[in-house]
Amino acid sequence: MRRILIVAVVLLWTQIFAGCQANSNKSAISNNVYKIHQGYVNANGVMIYYEEFGKGKPLMILHGGPGASHDYFLPYLVPLAEQNRLIFIDERGSGQSQRLEDSTKYTVGNMVEDVEAVRKALDLGKISLLGHSYGGVLAQAYALKYQQNLTHLILCSTFPSTSQMNQVFKEMKAKMSPELRHRIDKMEKAGLYGHGLPYQRNRYTDAYMIAAWGEAYFPYLYHRRPDPNFDPIANGVMSWRLYREMWGADGEFVIDGNLKSVEYVDKLSTIKVPTLITCGDHDECPPSLAEEMHEKIAGSKLVIFPDSGHMTFVDQPDLFIKTIDDFLH
Repeated sequence: MRRILIVAVVLLWTQIFAGCQANSNKSAISNNVYKIHQGYVNANGVMIYYEEFGKGKPLMILHGGPGASHDYFLPYLVPLAEQNRLIFIDERGSGQSQRLEDSTKYTVGNMVEDVEAVRKALDLGKISLLGHSYGGVLAQAYALKYQQNLTHLILCSTFPSTSQMNQVFKEMKAKMSPELRHRIDKMEKAGLYGHGLPYQRNRYTDAYMIAAWGEAYFPYLYHRRPDPNFDPIANGVMSWRLYREMWGADGEFVIDGNLKSVEYVDKLSTIKVPTLITCGDHDECPPSLAEEMHEKIAGSKLVIFPDSGHMTFVDQPDLFIKTIDDFLH
């Protein structure tokens, strides 16, 4: 009887140990799994697409364009998920978010309310907010209205003033080779829309996309590590009605859509949350604009990535991730 009892106890402890080890192994595996949650938030009647994954405090990320999608951040920003709960959204009219019949509703102000609606719907509480390019414009606008909901603000390769950005484009055009500038001027003078087959008429011509994005812009997009898969024509897969409304219809080297309203320089001093400002030393949004934002936002941190264009997280991926994580943690 005693021997049976001892055997039973040994078997019980063996099962308990095996169960603990199984749970431990399961826990170890689950700690290495980053599941993607995706869905839509009804933001005041507009369906906004989001994806989230990662572990830690919430970091919402806003894409550029306007009219692109969050896709171009991936896979470059994935390492941030190790210490942050990443929330990517597609802005209204972009990516997988709802297109609107009335294009006049594509405004920075309306997109600010979309960001706030997503924050509330996902019950995120206070968030860190990262905006790249046009997404940085949107992040500034959000901070100017809702900074009480922010723990950190990160402005990447962006601008605080459309008039200043238009001056940058004017200087960029002056530095082009005469042949390229003549070619671009000729296409812009002829009008950039309405050419080609029916499906081509509501976007730039292929020739203009190659000249503007593939030749004129390219040195300002990448520097250290040009993306071998970059294709200026494929870059035209975007929300064109939104782009024409916000950027304008007269070409890449002047912003004359409703983004003309973006003049934040005199308001930046009201931003009090910890702020990081980054850009590349060869950025389309040049260091002079980043330096001005840094000067206006008291206590902000400025990082200019070496040997980098507008896509700093492609040119300097490790340095970019370390800079963001160090700032947030």
